[in-house]
Amino acid sequence: MKLAVVGSINMDMTVTAERIPQKGETLHGDSISYIPGGKGANQAVAMAKLGAEVEMFGCIGDDENGQRLMENLRQVGVKTEHIKTIKGVPTGIAMITVAENDNTIVVVPGANGEVDCTYIDEIKPYLEAYDMVVLQHEIPLKTVHYVVEFCAEKKIQVVLNPAPAAEVPMEIFEKVTYLTPNEHEAVLIFGEGKSTEEILKAYPEKLIITQGSRGVSVCEKSGEVLTVPARPAKVADTTGAGDTLNGAFAVRRAAGDDLKRALTYANTAASLSTEKFGAQSGMPTAKEVEGALKG
Repeated sequence: MKLAVVGSINMDMTVTAERIPQKGETLHGDSISYIPGGKGANQAVAMAKLGAEVEMFGCIGDDENGQRLMENLRQVGVKTEHIKTIKGVPTGIAMITVAENDNTIVVVPGANGEVDCTYIDEIKPYLEAYDMVVLQHEIPLKTVHYVVEFCAEKKIQVVLNPAPAAEVPMEIFEKVTYLTPNEHEAVLIFGEGKSTEEILKAYPEKLIITQGSRGVSVCEKSGEVLTVPARPAKVADTTGAGDTLNGAFAVRRAAGDDLKRALTYANTAASLSTEKFGAQSGMPTAKEVEGALKG
């Protein structure tokens, strides 16, 4: 199957420190790195590194960051022919602090904000060639919903990773193939007062909730909730772990794996990604994931 990603393309400005600063506090950092990122681009790179045929759709600015990000995507095998360069607008930037086996992220959208419905109209003929489209929330939500509507009309499978957290209208949720929120995002979408198990049972084989170190859960057709535990990792940087999971899950579902096998593979890939620094640079190859699964 052929996979497409419609989403964000960022340059990650990553600072490492002893700990994450508190409100109003100034700390000395240890290092700063400029690393290709963006949730959309991250997921596309994760898929390409796992051997999938994938194309990235989105926008960059006419600046050095944009050119570096395009070259990086091409080098890992992601198709970039329909990424649009926007004049006079900077490429998106994410400012990331890494410390204490965790991170904080502030995203400045830049050209990602130009991934609008007009752009989608331009790429619709190319999207039709793909069997699955992966989406996130780092481009305008109106655009995300517009793509979901189009894919539903054309019977193209959709994986929607609703991050950063934002509400997902029920009419949109019904039209996606898989929704993959974390626990916080799930509460925002489905409301408080219900347990994770109750929410999952309401949407079998459609809703997948990630739970960090406690793994990832889905309800099977039988009504049983399946939780795939996380693989233990020597964590260096958690940036991009969720994107790795989503990308790997899409690859394995597209390849025909059942939910349990696909989520086990995805969880393993995400765990491996945390053991190296940087979102995309830490993402594993298919060989590395297969080795970890055998080990």
